Amino acid sequence: MTSLLTVQNLSVGFGPLTAVSDVSFDIPAGACVAIVGESGSGKSVTARTILGLAGRDATVSGSIGFDDTDLTHSSPRRLRALRGRDIGFVSQGALVALDPLRTVGHEIADSLRVHTKLSPRQRQERVIELLESVGMPEPMLRASQRPDQLSGGLRQRAVIASAIALNPRLLIADEPTTALDATVTAGILDLLATLRERGTAILLISHDLAVVSRLASHIVVMRAGVVVESGSTQQVLREPRHPYTRELIAAVPGGLPHTGSPAGEPVVTATGVTKRFGSRVAVDEVSYELRRGRTLGVVGESGSGKTTLARLTLALERPDAGSIELFGEPWTAVPERDRTARRPRIGAIYQDALSSFDPRLTVRQILADALGPAAELGRRVTEAELVSLVERVGLNANVLPRHPRVLSGGQQQRVAIARAIAPRPDVIVCDEPVSNLDVSVQAQVLALLDGLQREFGLSYLFITHDLGVVRQVSDELLVMKDGVVVERGETEAVFAEPRHPFTRALLAAVPKLRR
Repeated sequence: MTSLLTVQNLSVGFGPLTAVSDVSFDIPAGACVAIVGESGSGKSVTARTILGLAGRDATVSGSIGFDDTDLTHSSPRRLRALRGRDIGFVSQGALVALDPLRTVGHEIADSLRVHTKLSPRQRQERVIELLESVGMPEPMLRASQRPDQLSGGLRQRAVIASAIALNPRLLIADEPTTALDATVTAGILDLLATLRERGTAILLISHDLAVVSRLASHIVVMRAGVVVESGSTQQVLREPRHPYTRELIAAVPGGLPHTGSPAGEPVVTATGVTKRFGSRVAVDEVSYELRRGRTLGVVGESGSGKTTLARLTLALERPDAGSIELFGEPWTAVPERDRTARRPRIGAIYQDALSSFDPRLTVRQILADALGPAAELGRRVTEAELVSLVERVGLNANVLPRHPRVLSGGQQQRVAIARAIAPRPDVIVCDEPVSNLDVSVQAQVLALLDGLQREFGLSYLFITHDLGVVRQVSDELLVMKDGVVVERGETEAVFAEPRHPFTRALLAAVPKLRR
């Protein structure tokens, strides 16, 4: 079968660093090839190099052929003409890929305006059609909103809609389902499968082997810029040859029950909490109790109110009704000056790690600032403390002088976790803390969080779309839909006998590793 994309002996360097070394693969029309590997393995660099977006300081050798075009020697103008029209791209940084000053509808319509002769009305109709195809609720409303008015999962869907707007012949999808819940992930995978059946070639980059096993016909396993294994999906997953591939497969969350610390006294108590944004009720009379040493998982579709509940718990939003207590004392009902002394006792790990950092600060400065209470007591934060902190989350001390923007997505998330645990809080609100991590690093981070919980009696409010992860980490579970808690209970009881139809649908939609 003739290949639409052919990559031969591709190497990419940045100064003395070789990010990709001698990578080769090809993708026929209607086929899907997946690249898997740890953060920093060269997956995203490979994808961006194919698009001519490696960067001005990149040194590229080897060849990339797309149909009858040599991409490695194409002019910037030729590459710009191909991008969008013939090659669609869903970037790993989808959460910050949209223009914050324009509506989602205008963003998606741009490529239609440039590359088609559709009238403004026809473009608008096509935008709504695209948003519907990616499972966007209330597509007409969402098309009129800016990205900051959408949840992470809704922004992810908007980016996917933009990437497929022109029915490209090749779609490069870099972690396309990272921020999506199980039901929407299932819908996106169905959509990608339909595109593949219609002849679209897909280069899928993902750390989710369950997603890969459903969509890809061929897997390329990368580590440290090198292909360590390549073969059919069935062969790689059933009979992996390389030890690293076996590690990746073994690290997939298996849905084993969580065995947490004994429950202590309540540390966070929410009573009838409600939050509205205009006419929309984001959180509707939600109550919960989080006890010391326990993990309360919160799951639900994108836009169900999970992140708003997290922000209310952190007192970053004020409820319109109801209240939250922290350590038995008023938390949301008091002025910020009365919360300041207790702020270090409750930390946060955000889904979009990069946007949560001050871009002017290095990792060393970010973590030193997080250790601020020690400095306020007159003790200087030592280099040894900073090194110990980054090593606890699986990073090397060489990240300390660097800015987060030059780190991989997985490294950025680990810095965010290091920052959260730095002041030794009692409670950590975890909003999708491992969604951007490959399975091996995800397993390490989950083990780290579990170890910290056991050692220090930490309590976690753990928000995630990954039901395998939530089953592994949580003692109790809240299932949310449209701002309302539709089911709650001990995690294993909910998984064993879900009572609400939505919970049953959510569990049924979870991608499973196919071998």
